[in-house]
Amino acid sequence: MRGPVGSSDEVLSMTNDSQNVRRHPIRVVARRTGLSRDVLRAWETRYGVVEPERTAGGQRLYSDADVERLRLMHQALRAGRRIGQVAGLPTDELQRLVDEDAQAPSPAAQSVANGRGSLGRDLLEESLRAVERMDARRLEEVLQRASLALTAAELIDLVVTPLMIEIGELWWNDKLTPGHERLASTVVRRTLDGTRSTLHTLNGPGLVIATPAGQHHEIGAMLAAAAAAAAGWRVIYMGADLPADSIATAVEMTGARAVALSIIYPDDDPRLAEELRELRRLLPDQVTVIVGGQAAGGYRGVLEEMGAVWLTDAPALRSALDLVMASSTDGVDAA
Repeated sequence: MRGPVGSSDEVLSMTNDSQNVRRHPIRVVARRTGLSRDVLRAWETRYGVVEPERTAGGQRLYSDADVERLRLMHQALRAGRRIGQVAGLPTDELQRLVDEDAQAPSPAAQSVANGRGSLGRDLLEESLRAVERMDARRLEEVLQRASLALTAAELIDLVVTPLMIEIGELWWNDKLTPGHERLASTVVRRTLDGTRSTLHTLNGPGLVIATPAGQHHEIGAMLAAAAAAAAGWRVIYMGADLPADSIATAVEMTGARAVALSIIYPDDDPRLAEELRELRRLLPDQVTVIVGGQAAGGYRGVLEEMGAVWLTDAPALRSALDLVMASSTDGVDAA
């Protein structure tokens, strides 16, 4: 027997109905889930993960329930699952799986648990003192010791990245000079080059890394290159200040699966926004564009427009690359 209007059953029914109203275009879903439009289309075509409605003009529209399901799948893949293993799961079971994965210790937590987190902090402090004294030899010795004592991911997450962030903040507050930053960048560049060369692989999926035209700060791109190499990617490192057509040519010639760009300064260059749009136009649809760096947020609008993945740190880069690799492995590139 149906309960009175306003009863809990009625409210629940109305809530469920609203969750299933398909009203979100694909660009909104991409932003809310962190999945590119290419991946969304491919998952729909190959796995039937969700079934969006189509408008008269052919535009996909998704419901709140669709968005939540896609968000959970993204989380499952970031935890190491494969799309083929989770695509058929009901949403409530998928939620339980994601909750279970969230209870597992993260790499950073594992580093702290086994003592390397403390070691990383000590090495970071030693590195910073060497920079303050402008002692390049000492800094190189400390980073060399760090590269032997830590994994490549730990070296980047626990020492090199926080070191460069701290140097940047001290410089901004007039506590270090441009000379300090230049010295640190030179030594860190050599360390990252060495780390990347020891991890070089010929068999992984290709990743072109560069800074776009007008971007001359290279350390962020080099951090990304080392992190990607540690994750098993075949890195094609192109350096700084590269125009869109050169990046696209590198992708075409190497068969790269993704492009990673570092944007450090400035955060409001209209020429850079046009460069990013041009790059997306030149690249094949199945090539994912990943963008990070402290100024990347200034281009959020154009990044959303092009369906790019916007990152905040090196662990986020590895998660994004894991998603791209999982999607590629499961054959979701065909839209």
